[in-house]
Amino acid sequence: MSTVFTKIIEGDLPGRFVLKDDKAVGFLSIAPLSMGHVLVVPREEIDHWVDLPQDLALHLMAVCRTIGQAINEVYDPVRVGLMIQGFEVPHAHLHVWPTNSIEEFSFDQVDNDPDQDAMDEAAASIRDALTRAGHSEAEVM
Repeated sequence: MSTVFTKIIEGDLPGRFVLKDDKAVGFLSIAPLSMGHVLVVPREEIDHWVDLPQDLALHLMAVCRTIGQAINEVYDPVRVGLMIQGFEVPHAHLHVWPTNSIEEFSFDQVDNDPDQDAMDEAAASIRDALTRAGHSEAEVM
C-alpha cells in the first residue's frame, strides 16, 4: 500500500512542492514546526532512513542543503534545522525548517492548523529563492 507521501508525490493528494528531481521531492509539512518547514522525501518508498542506499542518502542530504540555503535566505533564522524522526509516516523523510532555538526541535510545537495563505506564500518564497540560486523551472515546482 502506498504511503501518504507517495500519494502526494504522485499527485493523488495535494502538496506544496518546492523542489522535485528524479530521486526526491521537497514539499511543505502540513504540520510545520515553523513557517517554511519542508519535508525532503525520496520517491522510492523506503521506511527507515538507515535502509536508504548510500547514493540516495547522500542525494537527500544534498537536497536538504539546497533547500536549507533557500530557507536561510527567505527567513534569516538563527539556524536551519535538520532532523530525521520518522515515526509518523513509514517512508523515510527529512525535516528542514527555519529555527531560532533548540525548543523549536520539539514536535510538541507543531502548528496543526497553519494559515493556508501563509503556507502558499512560504512555498512561493522558497521556490523563488531556489530559482534565484539557479535551479531550473523543472526542479522548482
